[in-house]
This record gives sequence, C-alpha cells and structure tokens, in this order.
Amino acid sequence: MHNHDNDDMPVHSGEVEHASVRTYVIVGIILTAITGVEVAIFYIDAMQGILIPVLMVLSVVKFVTVVQFFMHLRYDNKVLSRVFFGPLMLAILVVVAMILLFKWLPKFAW
Repeated sequence: MHNHDNDDMPVHSGEVEHASVRTYVIVGIILTAITGVEVAIFYIDAMQGILIPVLMVLSVVKFVTVVQFFMHLRYDNKVLSRVFFGPLMLAILVVVAMILLFKWLPKFAW
C-alpha cells in the first residue's frame, strides 16, 4: 500500500499515514502569515494596550502548529502531546504571573 500523495514513500502496515508535502507547505504558509501578523501588530499603535496577550496567543498557536505537524505529534500517542502541552500551560501561567507581579501590581502600591 502506498501513500497516494507521494508514491515514493511506502506506508507500512500498522503505521498511521503522515501528512503529505502539500500539507506541510500549507502549514508553512500559515506559520508565515501568523508571523507577519505578529510583526504588523507590533507596529500598530492602537494594539499597544493588548499587545502582550495577542502576541502570546499567536505564539501558542504557532507552537501548537509546529509541534503537531513538524514534530509529528498529531500522528503519535496522545500522551506525548500532553508531555508538550502540559509544560506549555505551566510556562504561560508563569509568564502571566510575572507580568502581573512586575507590571500590573506595582500600580497598586499598598
């Protein structure tokens, strides 16, 4: 049995079929577009109040996309995805806590 999108890459029995080259090109284009949006947002003055949360969300989307497709976690056991996404959530909580601690809370000096 062969992969219909790329005949020179056989699929062995018992293995999950991976994405085609076309899928990787589309994912690359999406990642490039997200990066362009990130750069554009940085230069828009109206976005300065929500710059950090928007950039964090876009960064998480890019991280998840890269891990799912280029590290092939989309096709592996779900436990491996949890190994990556659990620490990601912890890192996000730490960054948000630091932002609150050093940027927001000093405004309310007790």
